[in-house]
Amino acid sequence: MRRDIALPAPPPAERHDWQTIKTLFPYLWHWRGRVLLALACLVGAKLANVAVPIVFKQIVDGFTPATPAQAFLIAPLALIAAYGVLRFGVSLFTELRELLFTRVTQRAVRTIALQVFEHLHALSLRFHLERQTGGLTRDIERGTRAIGTLISYTIFSVLPTIVEVALVLGILAARYEPSFALIAAATLVVYVAYTIVLSNWRVHLRREVNELDSAANTRAIDSLLNYETVKYFNNEAWEKARYDQQMQKWEAAQIKSQISLSYLNLGQSLIIAAGVTLMMWRAALGVMDGSMTVGDIVLVNAFLIQLYIPLNFLGVLYREIRQSLTDIERLFALLKENREIQDAPDARVLEPGPCAVRFENVGFAYEPRRQILHDVSFEISAGRTLAVVGHSGSGKSTLARLMFRFYDVGSGAIRINGHDIRQLTQASLRAAIGIVPQDTVLFNDTIEYNIRYGRPTASFEEVRAAARAAHLAEFIERLPDGYDTRVGERGLKLSGGEKQRVAIARALLKNPPILIFDEATSALDSKTEKAIQAELEQAAIGRTTLIIAHRLSTVMNADEIVVLDAGRIVERGTHRDLLERGGAYAQMWALQQQEERNAVAASV
Repeated sequence: MRRDIALPAPPPAERHDWQTIKTLFPYLWHWRGRVLLALACLVGAKLANVAVPIVFKQIVDGFTPATPAQAFLIAPLALIAAYGVLRFGVSLFTELRELLFTRVTQRAVRTIALQVFEHLHALSLRFHLERQTGGLTRDIERGTRAIGTLISYTIFSVLPTIVEVALVLGILAARYEPSFALIAAATLVVYVAYTIVLSNWRVHLRREVNELDSAANTRAIDSLLNYETVKYFNNEAWEKARYDQQMQKWEAAQIKSQISLSYLNLGQSLIIAAGVTLMMWRAALGVMDGSMTVGDIVLVNAFLIQLYIPLNFLGVLYREIRQSLTDIERLFALLKENREIQDAPDARVLEPGPCAVRFENVGFAYEPRRQILHDVSFEISAGRTLAVVGHSGSGKSTLARLMFRFYDVGSGAIRINGHDIRQLTQASLRAAIGIVPQDTVLFNDTIEYNIRYGRPTASFEEVRAAARAAHLAEFIERLPDGYDTRVGERGLKLSGGEKQRVAIARALLKNPPILIFDEATSALDSKTEKAIQAELEQAAIGRTTLIIAHRLSTVMNADEIVVLDAGRIVERGTHRDLLERGGAYAQMWALQQQEERNAVAASV
């Protein structure tokens, strides 16, 4: 039986909390007016909150027997009114602060999320082939949520508590003996130190929980994305066991985290209880010796409650702030991910119009140890068609990826109208190329949306015309919802041939000067392939066309055919020329013709 070997935990990552805060600060300071007003409201709320116990003390003292009854009718009534106004003032300033800061928080989250989204689309295909979608989406989700959490806890919880602590300690020191302020300050210092020490100890537990959560999410999404494969091999139980294995680790880590949290909470409660007991004992002595009134002991008690209620959550706040900084750091790390393919500083826009394509001694390797293309050279004149054929793995599809600049060539150059594509803006380069890929993946939306994706501004009539050109209109019109039919995740509700025809319609709607057909009819039956082949040839008229094909019958009419073998061009010429030479192309042709005859004989 296979056993998973427990690997040693990785060393804790170096934290860059201040760097993260510095990176986040400009997004908030852009709204400096609102920020400053919100901070003013924060101070106003805390001043009102601290004033409430002071007024309440005066009211209590007004009830003492030594107070004349007539004086009580005037002064305490005014104090009671002031008490109500201050209570309302606390709520008023707090809500104003929330209203002012809401736009700041949400706009910062939106701006950063958009930047990350844009940056991820700007990263190379290599990054996206190596990424783990589940973990990546969870990092983005946690990072954007952490921005709101960090702002909420620091501006709305920690900062108000600091302001209130400073005010209370100042009042205690000014009005009473120094021992009151010393007891309160000592209790706060011990409480904060204990909280920080234990929270730091708990950090690795929280990090482990998050890492296991991301790993479980990655495993679940990977399994769901491959739903059909799971069903093909009857591996539901296997997938459930793998997912449960990850969730068991997550469960154990969560339990450890909760136990450590209980230790933290008990210690905090003990420190607060000791501090409150000392303060009340000292206040009771003051009342007994006549140096303090009953109102004073009420005031001291109210101050203690106001201080320690928010401090009860200090451990949670500290942990969440540290975790939020970690999550935001991961989000900003995505923004720092290197863009392998970037526009040159002096990149120019490719002018609209006919395009000629030339590969000049192109060499390329996905990895240094595995060369894919060797010294490949060919030219496609504007409006002409060139086909590239060869066995699987010969490097045919790599040519399309290089033309789109998903990767840069290792040596040589690719030129369009004489311009090295590395000196063109990526946007103008890709706008000039339309492609029907071998593996068509559709958005989980309607058929109309997926066709219109080729040119989002196209009218519905143009969408229908593209569908007709791809021999798709008749199929769509038979559907109950027609063009509003949803295609499902990655287009799984459609057959392979239907998806490929949607891709053809999408490319035709884009109407680019350069067309690439990468095994464009590989998922079609012979009858549909012949019908669409005529449409593709019609669409290619006047356009520079690169056809990448395995079926040689689809490239017979190309102006030139290039034969690739192990990344090298071994033959080139027209269909007739290559057959007459009796080389690699002729052998491939003979083999495919024999396969077709065998298939026909088997179907009879």
